[in-house]
Formats: sequence, C-alpha cells, structure tokens
Amino acid sequence: MCRYRALVLTVTSVNVNGLRAAAKKGFVEWLAGTDADVLCLQEVRAEPQQLPDEVRAPEGWHVVHAPAAAKGRAGVSLYTRREPDRVRVGFGSAEFDGSGRYVEADLPGVTVASLYLPSGEVGTDRQDEKVRFMGEFLAHLKDLRERAAADGREVLVCGDWNIAHQQADLKNWRANQKSSGFLPEERAWLTQVLDPADGGYVDVVRALHPDTEGPYTWWSYRGRAFDNDTGWRIDLHVSTPGLAGKAVKGYVERAATHAERWSDHAPVTVVYDL
Repeated sequence: MCRYRALVLTVTSVNVNGLRAAAKKGFVEWLAGTDADVLCLQEVRAEPQQLPDEVRAPEGWHVVHAPAAAKGRAGVSLYTRREPDRVRVGFGSAEFDGSGRYVEADLPGVTVASLYLPSGEVGTDRQDEKVRFMGEFLAHLKDLRERAAADGREVLVCGDWNIAHQQADLKNWRANQKSSGFLPEERAWLTQVLDPADGGYVDVVRALHPDTEGPYTWWSYRGRAFDNDTGWRIDLHVSTPGLAGKAVKGYVERAATHAERWSDHAPVTVVYDL
C-alpha cells in the first residue's frame, strides 16, 4: 500500500558528491533499503544517460534529473514513490535555471524541492555567484510559500544549503567566521528565510533538536574529521510551519565507519505524520 494513504511521509535528502561514484560505493544498496517516500539528491554531477539503470530509473520510483548545463557540475534529482502531479526545473532565474541547482515536484498537499545552493569561496567570483543566487532564491521562496498557501499546500525545500546557520551547526565555528558557509551575511540571509515575519520557513531538524550540537551532515575527507565528528550541519529540511509541525522524527543517517561512507555528506531523514 502506498505510504501516502497511511498519512506518513518520509523524506530523505543527501548530497551524493557525484552519483556515479556513490553508486559504486554503497548508494545502490542504501537506496534498495530506504523507507523514504521522497528522496532529494544534490551534486549528482552526471547526465541521466551516464547513470546506471538502477540509479537513473530504479524500479518503484518516479525520477526527475536536472543536470547542469556545465558538464560534471552540480545537478539535482528528485525520486518519489508516487508520480508527481507537476514537476518544475529551476525557479524562473535567467542565470541559474540551467545550473542544476533546483527542482521541485507537487505531491498531494505538498510541494517538495531539491536544492543545491552554491558553495561559494571568499574573495572569488564563486562567492559573488552565491550572493546573487541567495537574493533570487529568497524571492522565490516567498512567492512559493504564498502560492502554496493560496492552494492549501505546504512546501518543503530539502538540500545542501551550504550555510551553517548557528554556532551549534558547526564544530569549529570560531576558526570559520571568515569562511564561506559561516559568513555573517550568509547566516543573516538564512535568518531571513527562517524569520516568521520574512521568509516564513522553519528549519525542521533544528526545531526537533533545539539544544543539540549538530547533528552534523558533512565532514571533510581531510584528516580525521569524520572520526572526530568535526562537521557542519548544512543539509537541511526547510518547510512551511504547517508541515514542520507534523514532523515527528528527524535524524542523520551517519555511516558506522569512515570506510562505509559513499559521500562526504550523510542522508538527512525526516518523518512527517500528516
């Protein structure tokens, strides 16, 4: 029986750090065992025809891939157990709609999106690109929220937001105050997104775990960051308040050991009791 009829929606989001590589390191086995109804992938870095069949169009899933025009970069995908009523690639941006950074799908009562926000790099054009993206994307988020409310729908934007919002979202926050991903202006922008009087969205996992360090979702491959849990919480479920209030469980599917990782990110899963 379709899980939607049971009024439970389980959504997982993960940056796969190259889907072809992840497929060889354990993603296929993970996909076969997941209970998720919706799966949001980021940094796929492949055209659909480059993916093995069991990843490109696995049995039991409806899949939309949104690769970047620049080959081998970015790319987002959405996997849903139920066929979406509507799919949209991009958010109406002349600059970014071909960059493989956003795809959304309408399911019963909720619009779910996969986001890969630019990572940025201080003092480079990449940071300027990130700032431009954030400006356009906040406007989209507000418009999406308003349109959804008018239709009686909720919104859920999952993905790699590439911003650690608060000190609790980053182990080494003191050393990273001038690093992209923890810049004051980036954190202020995410505060706007999450301000009830502005963006109007909720950081679902943080709402479920308000007094927790982390739970971290990304660890550098350098050094012993994973073993020491020296990570960043940058992979988020960001939703409208109505849906956030129905979240009953949220957790990071952290690999048992460094060797068992198939990405430098871990899947972030939330169960919504609709």
